[in-house]
Amino acid sequence: MKNITVTVPDEVYRLARIRAAERGSSVSALVADYLRAVTGQDAEFDRLRALQDEVLATVGAFRGGDRLSREELHGRAVR
Repeated sequence: MKNITVTVPDEVYRLARIRAAERGSSVSALVADYLRAVTGQDAEFDRLRALQDEVLATVGAFRGGDRLSREELHGRAVR
């Protein structure tokens, strides 16, 4: 486990101590939870980006000729 030093305004520290006390925790634990959440969000973003790239790689190019005609479009809608 690593120790870090963080400088924050007095009011921010005071409010963080209050929040930590409300949760039965410490300011250090609040900061650790926040950092875990931030790194988890980044990992989730990277996972979703990779999934998007994978899906886009399977999608072929779209051409104007691939479109339905007006009659085909309306014929499909009416059943």
